[in-house]
Amino acid sequence: MKYYAALINENGNIAVDDTILVKDVQAAAGSYMLEGFKPLFSAEAVCRLEEKGYSVSGKTHVGEFGLDLMGEFSHYAQADGRITGAAAALVAEGSVKAALGVDVNGAPRRAAALAGVDFLKPTYGTVSRYGIISTAASGEQLGVYAADAEGISEIMSVIAGNDSKDGTSLPEKSYDYSVSSVSGKKVCIVKELLAQADDTTKAAVADYAKKLEKLGVTVEEISFDVFGMANTAWQIIMSAETCNNVSRYDGVKFGHRSETYRNIDELYVNSRTEGFNFLTKAVILYGSDVLSKNRYADCFDKSLRVRRIVADKFKELMENYDAVLAPVCGKTEYTSYDIHSAFGEVFRESLFTAAANLIGIPALVSGGVQLMGSHFSDGLLLSLASGVEKEVK
Repeated sequence: MKYYAALINENGNIAVDDTILVKDVQAAAGSYMLEGFKPLFSAEAVCRLEEKGYSVSGKTHVGEFGLDLMGEFSHYAQADGRITGAAAALVAEGSVKAALGVDVNGAPRRAAALAGVDFLKPTYGTVSRYGIISTAASGEQLGVYAADAEGISEIMSVIAGNDSKDGTSLPEKSYDYSVSSVSGKKVCIVKELLAQADDTTKAAVADYAKKLEKLGVTVEEISFDVFGMANTAWQIIMSAETCNNVSRYDGVKFGHRSETYRNIDELYVNSRTEGFNFLTKAVILYGSDVLSKNRYADCFDKSLRVRRIVADKFKELMENYDAVLAPVCGKTEYTSYDIHSAFGEVFRESLFTAAANLIGIPALVSGGVQLMGSHFSDGLLLSLASGVEKEVK
């Protein structure tokens, strides 16, 4: 059971990743720092599913705090030379109907693409974040894996809607995720993103475009060069927010406590040195730097301004198109690599995913490619994917 951080109910039909709380079950976010932590309550999304008769099968491995490519640096997962997203793999093999995952920096989308399943990172604020182990609160979002778009639609209809316990939750009590005809819609392919992918991925995007055209969708290739700046801005914001959020894990208030220390300073240092992996430490250090007095204006504050620019430019683009078709990964397979290279590896691959986290738009992975749309266009993205999936069948 290498995919499970904890098996709860072998006959359960929903898996949840290890950053999502399930009452009385360890929630470690893939980190030694939180080993042994068992929450007293379940996440709101889990509660809503259980109220509708779904049951949790188990917790799935994630990379420490969801910061890596797709789970390769979980403290608990078994390494076998291949990089596989645990929740996506379970859905792909049919062990569960669906799974919940938290998208901080694109890991669930990459995992879904390479496993051949669907994943929706919904519009920010439409699904409650109450009960997740937070790292980058302004862009992370709980989403859904399923075998197809209709499976995602089913689960989203249960978990989406206002939650008064979540300060980022939007006021609507429910949202429409039903699929409908997409004939007459317009989709664009961004040249700058496509150019950064390998030939196999480019071919997958081209093939998906042809399938959309068979459904009556117009597909055009355009130039829209904002994804590089979006990636840089999100990595700065994400690192700063992560630095702040994990500061609570110090061996005193929360988290692993070192057995070796002579004073309070050594307790903090040794606990965090032992508890976090290299990637998390790198993110913390970078986050500390961009929040420092000498760098705040040039880095963090400027990234917030870039967020607004990217949001405005994307809104303008969506006045002419209904969705963006793009790669979600630069390659079709990841192999094991040294954790000391992780910060750069994740930064390069986040070029395809960061914009959706930065500005809170929905992003759907289906057929190994990614569809992005304007805020609250989740249903349209699901309709596009469902049409292609039915065409293939």
